[in-house]
Amino acid sequence: MDASAYWKERAPLVDAALEAALPDVGEAPARLHAAMRHLLFPGGKRLRPVLAMAGAEAVGGPPEHALPAAVAVELIHTYSLVHDDLPCMDDDDERRGIRTVHRAFDESTAVLAGDALQSAAFEALLTGCPELPLTPEQRLAAAREITRASGSLGLVGGQVDDLAFDPNRADVQSVESIHARKTAALIGASVTSGAILAGATGPVVENLRNYGLRVGAVFQISDDLLDADRGEECSLLRVYTPGQARARAEELLDEALGFIEGFGEAAQPLRALAVFALRRNQ
Repeated sequence: MDASAYWKERAPLVDAALEAALPDVGEAPARLHAAMRHLLFPGGKRLRPVLAMAGAEAVGGPPEHALPAAVAVELIHTYSLVHDDLPCMDDDDERRGIRTVHRAFDESTAVLAGDALQSAAFEALLTGCPELPLTPEQRLAAAREITRASGSLGLVGGQVDDLAFDPNRADVQSVESIHARKTAALIGASVTSGAILAGATGPVVENLRNYGLRVGAVFQISDDLLDADRGEECSLLRVYTPGQARARAEELLDEALGFIEGFGEAAQPLRALAVFALRRNQ
């Protein structure tokens, strides 16, 4: 399967659902709503929502059933970027070729836009796409996955340790721990929440979680290799050579694919996306 073709087919569904999940840009407070949309459209890779849809397909469900989760993970990812860019954190002036939200608007608006994106994520997950035949129990189970991945034991906790990271004392364990929480946790939850909305339970969800966590780590290593010239603080290249980092990514990719080996043809999108996560840097 061609991962790029799959991506192009699914991304418009995600964009339409994201549009429906947010207040109109002209609705008051208009400045806040414009700030919420600033990084969303045209947006980034849409990796997380596409993985959510592939997770639904892997368990035999229609990709559309994953849309509430797809919207939620993309909104949470975007809120985290808005906050990461703030002067009190990474203090970045540009992202995705445009000014960061606090530069395009102001710092307080950026903080509030991130807060509002996070609220919108859970509204979309719990009540969005009401035409879909999703049970309250499925929505709640998916919400648990995403909440766990985005809180203090996941994305937020990873960001705390990233801010405190000392590159002069880096080791493999500390770098991989931060990446597992800041990047991989939400990617793993993207896959599992999409699958849950398509009816997955029990060991199936656990296998998909293990797949997603490893793909998330592969994706982060690929980012480290792509950004090698930038000298990122918390990068696996602080402790590995590029060749060693690629070998670690290949090892994680093999592990990820092993967890979905028994899923058959339905998991082909997940396999293609996992390979793409690594090969995009080559």
